[in-house]
Amino acid sequence: MAFGNAGPRTVGRAQTAALHDEGLRSYMLRVYNYMGVGLAITGLLAFVTAQVSVVTDDAGQIVGWTQIGAALYLGPLKWVVMLAPLALVFLFAARVNRMSVAGAQTVFWLFAALMGVSLSSILIVFTAESVAQVFFITAATFGAMSLYGYTTKRSLAGWGSFLFMGLIGIVIAMVVNLFLASAMLHFAISIIGVIVFTGLTAYDTQRIKESYSVHMSGEMAAKSAIHGALRLYLDFINLFVMLIHLLGVTRGE
Repeated sequence: MAFGNAGPRTVGRAQTAALHDEGLRSYMLRVYNYMGVGLAITGLLAFVTAQVSVVTDDAGQIVGWTQIGAALYLGPLKWVVMLAPLALVFLFAARVNRMSVAGAQTVFWLFAALMGVSLSSILIVFTAESVAQVFFITAATFGAMSLYGYTTKRSLAGWGSFLFMGLIGIVIAMVVNLFLASAMLHFAISIIGVIVFTGLTAYDTQRIKESYSVHMSGEMAAKSAIHGALRLYLDFINLFVMLIHLLGVTRGE
């Protein structure tokens, strides 16, 4: 009798595993799709904002600011541009469970757009060629580490405390360097930042994968996917920023 019952139980477990794997692939695809659209919005807004902010000569060299550029980068509005994305992140984290799916999507898209405006300065400071090169380096690094986080059987939970301490250290060092303006400290922050956000890409991917459950309702799964996309989006953007400060070529060099 025991052997006779083993077959149906084995089939049942196999069907459950197949259902879980299919649902997980669909869930992760949704996460990456949200993230990809967010990055596209950020890139588009960064490009448009940079274009309308500067005056160029016939050779394409930047020779001055437009009224929009002066307001965004030279006036008090620059602090709003810098801090508004951070405020939206905290709003999303605090209220995501009470938001509708449409509300969570709106906040995420708005955050991505504001990040585009905030990051437009990168397109003004660095050459287009170096921005493109660093973007592809970032994408390759992110893709490899996210794939590792998704496929590895090893638990990356032990990375969490180390990476979190590194992240806090980066934030403190960046605040201190606002007053010191030390090139050496800036270089060290970029190096540590690359290490931290490379690790966070794998760690967050595994955490997002582990958060999936076949028992998620449609709304719960959708909001969870948006939250996961935000985490990976932040890993990508921060990794890109750290790498551009290490590898980017500024205009005029």
